[in-house]
Amino acid sequence: MRYLIISDLHSNLESLDAALDYQEYDQVLILGDLVGYGANPNEVIDRVRQLPVQAMVRGNHDKVVAGLEDGEFFVGYALEAALWSRRHLTAENLAFLRRLPQGPVTVDSLITLAHGAPLGEDEYIIYEEDARPQFSAFNTPICFFGHSHLPIIFNLGPSQTVLYGIPKHNDRYTLDLTGAQQYLINPGSTGQPRDGDARGSFAVLDTEQKCIEFMRYEYAKEATQRKILEARLPPFLANRLSKGR
Repeated sequence: MRYLIISDLHSNLESLDAALDYQEYDQVLILGDLVGYGANPNEVIDRVRQLPVQAMVRGNHDKVVAGLEDGEFFVGYALEAALWSRRHLTAENLAFLRRLPQGPVTVDSLITLAHGAPLGEDEYIIYEEDARPQFSAFNTPICFFGHSHLPIIFNLGPSQTVLYGIPKHNDRYTLDLTGAQQYLINPGSTGQPRDGDARGSFAVLDTEQKCIEFMRYEYAKEATQRKILEARLPPFLANRLSKGR
């Protein structure tokens, strides 16, 4: 089985379409934040609903756009984009967002899905001290998470937690899954990368080969930026796509 793992789509249709065309896969796993920031919330949700999605979880932007939370902790540009998305979504797609499950969710006794972290869907896992307590919160070999938009790997070995940084500016990075007890893995963001590489990011888990491939890819970001500006969303949301931050 080949799973395509995508996270933090953020209404970026051009990047999502490029990711879906990039490599063969059997099923899709989505780690939340389908909407927010970008100008194509309906189109992204429509595309997701057509995919062979085996499981997905909601993100914090999904909750605010759906009206399940008020966004009081969002910075100004994030809240402005969330409220814009809420106004522009169809009733059907708003209902779809409201039905998204809260993580963590287990898939095939092999994989756990979370948005922020298995201990809390809005928590950030960025450093080793963030990751260490999370391993006790899931029983599968792998937990995929998103939220930070940073591709990263944490490995629980026999005695300690080890942090792996994903090499930046590589087109592809392969991780062999045979050498550790548990993994916490963030595939990065398709919709708004933040690790200094403006290309989109996703991962593919091959259960037969026992490996994960991390992929970086180009997409038509100028079209995405133009749509954000034409929608009168905060210009910062368009500009940051060129910098990957």
